[in-house]
Amino acid sequence: MAPRQIPPAVTKRRDSKLWSETFDLGLGHMLSSKDIKRQESIFELSQGEQDLIEDLKLAKKAYRDPMLKLSIMTEHELNQIFGTLDSLIPLHEDLLSRLREARKPDGSTDRVGHILVDWLPCLDTYNSYCSNQVAAKALLDHKKQDPRVQDFLQRCLESPFSRKLDLWSFLDVPRSRLVKYPLLLREILKHTPNAHPDQQHLEEAINMIQSIVADINTQTGESECRFYKERLLYLESGQKDLLIDSSRILSCHGELKNNRGAKLHVFLFQDVLVITRAVTQNEQLWYQLYRQPIPVRELEWEDLQDGEMRLGGSIRGAFSNHERTKNFFRVVFRSGGQLQSHSFQASDAFNKQQWLNCIRQAKEAVGCAGARRCAPPRGCLDCSMMDTTEASLGLSTERPQT
Repeated sequence: MAPRQIPPAVTKRRDSKLWSETFDLGLGHMLSSKDIKRQESIFELSQGEQDLIEDLKLAKKAYRDPMLKLSIMTEHELNQIFGTLDSLIPLHEDLLSRLREARKPDGSTDRVGHILVDWLPCLDTYNSYCSNQVAAKALLDHKKQDPRVQDFLQRCLESPFSRKLDLWSFLDVPRSRLVKYPLLLREILKHTPNAHPDQQHLEEAINMIQSIVADINTQTGESECRFYKERLLYLESGQKDLLIDSSRILSCHGELKNNRGAKLHVFLFQDVLVITRAVTQNEQLWYQLYRQPIPVRELEWEDLQDGEMRLGGSIRGAFSNHERTKNFFRVVFRSGGQLQSHSFQASDAFNKQQWLNCIRQAKEAVGCAGARRCAPPRGCLDCSMMDTTEASLGLSTERPQT
């Protein structure tokens, strides 16, 4: 195929609107600074609903419908990726309509708290949408390997309507909006006088949305945990662990390197650390266990100083520079009477600190106060220096999505 000649597109940017600029009705001299800030906060809530509705409709009109019509993906695949997105549009149209009805002819709004208290229970609909996102992202990433899919998505990205946002950015808009509600409502309450009739309803609405978001986060986390547990591949039955089966929380996961530079995908469940390699089988991404799972209760960790870690192999170690030995940490555990250790390199200092914080919190959660740090004793076997074969399953390594 001949390369496409694409003229530079003019990106369609969304204008930022303020209440004071939208309703120029001479109210400014009648309202205090705090009153104006309150109106701006209410307007931001309303404007955000309008932007969200536009993005959801765009995702359907510019992505889902054309891909179905052109048979770029099957209807079943599109239903998996877009989930219950269609059901969210009327939900937010309802809130936007109520907020606009509460707006007076001069553009100001007296009360919104009672509207929110009545509307917020509808957000339970988000449970199914957010819980589907992990599987939806995995399928979308897999389908991008199809040249037709990749070409269609690239053309959309280069079009002005996308605002240089990819499809997943649009699919993730509802979740981003959901977690923003507590901040938006607190901002309105912040600029609401104590004696204002809206105060009590706003406080009630904030408690409601915090509870709703916490519940959806829990269910989404459990769904993510189940998804990755189902994607684990065991080379032998001895690698299976009841701690994995019983886990309902995935504290963190992502790509780390060992000191030979091999890419590993590490999962920290609530009670067990699982070290895997990302592999492909039947064109699907799976995670093949690399070592025996490590119970969090028995896990010890050490933060290695930059330059302290020597890379695997005498020649590589001798000629390695300081930059290549940054951001390492080590985990150690006892297995069968023998101490084993794994040395991991994070992508940067922030990512390394995130891992150490998650490990520390996981150990505290299982009752290991103090979360022991370690230095491997003499004779300790460093599993990072070892390698495993993938020939037994005929799998090929692939970079995991973090």
